[in-house]
Amino acid sequence: MNPHRPTGALPSGEMPREMSEDGKQSLLTHLLELRQRLIKCVIAIAVASVIAFIFYEWIFYILKLPADKLNLVFIEMTEMLGTIMRVCLIAGIIIAMPYLVFQGIMFVSPALTPREKKYVYIILPWIALMFTGGVAFGYFVLIPPATRFLLSFGADIASPEIRVGNYISVIARLLLAIGIVFEMPVITTFLARLGVLKPHWLSDHRRTAIIVAFILAALITPTFDPINQCLVAVPLIVLYELSIWLAKLVYKKPMIEDTT
Repeated sequence: MNPHRPTGALPSGEMPREMSEDGKQSLLTHLLELRQRLIKCVIAIAVASVIAFIFYEWIFYILKLPADKLNLVFIEMTEMLGTIMRVCLIAGIIIAMPYLVFQGIMFVSPALTPREKKYVYIILPWIALMFTGGVAFGYFVLIPPATRFLLSFGADIASPEIRVGNYISVIARLLLAIGIVFEMPVITTFLARLGVLKPHWLSDHRRTAIIVAFILAALITPTFDPINQCLVAVPLIVLYELSIWLAKLVYKKPMIEDTT
């Protein structure tokens, strides 16, 4: 027995057995809960995808409208089936998105304070609203001129025969990206209300945000012409300015700053 070590002390690097077991039990509980919620999310996406499959002809009709009577073709035996499955899966994720967000919030809710939970529940409808607004903007404002440009460019040399898989991939990627980007004011407002994001930080990085807006516009838009890229970049800049204004409106200083 080491006389220099206090009675009941453990060797260096050794944790008490009770603490180790409690930590393992807590981690196991979180992993089990995460698995259960992931299974529920997968089931929700599967059910929503089946519902979308029932109405897949209607979904394709809506997606083809901006192309102005475009004649889509498929050149592989399984291409059409794979495209339908992909569209139904994407539609299923969009339909199940409120439930997926709810499951995510329920998983992290034990770590949130009552005030933070209240803010989360407040922004949930706005997340769905802004995502829908972004998809509508892409569908009605961005896609029609983009498709007209792509189909008319070089049409005097060759007639376009667009594969259905290619068309759907471009449209789905564009709508999803615009919908996600339109969430920026909601997220920044939420973070500013919690005191995590400061309004003056957003104002100081305005020039960087403008450059990033044009970079994102170049990545999102399927065309290389500056007009269509400006159709995306300008709304992104407007959303950033709206984020600054909302952040200044709702910003609440952390308690440490209030006491100083």
